[in-house]
Amino acid sequence: MKISEAASASGCHLETIRYYERIGLMPRPGRTGSGYRAYAPEEVERLRFIARGRDLGFTLEEIRSLLRLAQDPALSCAEVDQLARQHLNDIQARIADLQRMAVELERTIGRCRGGERGACTILETLRQPVAAAS
Repeated sequence: MKISEAASASGCHLETIRYYERIGLMPRPGRTGSGYRAYAPEEVERLRFIARGRDLGFTLEEIRSLLRLAQDPALSCAEVDQLARQHLNDIQARIADLQRMAVELERTIGRCRGGERGACTILETLRQPVAAAS
C-alpha cells in the first residue's frame, strides 16, 4: 500500500512515517515501478506498534528497544516488563510533579487581588527564587 494508505491504516501522519524512516525506526519500504513507497502489512503493523507506544508515552528510544525485544520470540518477557515498569515510575513521578505545580499555581492565583500590574502577586511570585525540593 502507498504511504497515504499506510498512514490511514496505522494512525500515523505521513510526515511522521517519513521521519521514522529517516531515524531508522522504520525500515525503508520498497518502491513501486512508479517510485511510490510500498508498505507491506507487517510494516503497517510496526507503525501501529510505534503509534501505540507513543500514545503510552514511550520515547522513541524506548520504542526502539521494545521493537528489538519483540523481534525475538525466544526472549523472556522480563526485559519488556522492566522497561514498562521503569516507564510507569517515570509517569508517576511526572504526575506528582504536575500535582505539585498545580497546587502552587492555585495558591499563587488565590493570592491575586487584581489591581495594578506593579503589585501583581502572580508576577511577584514568579520573581521569587525557586524553593528547595523537599
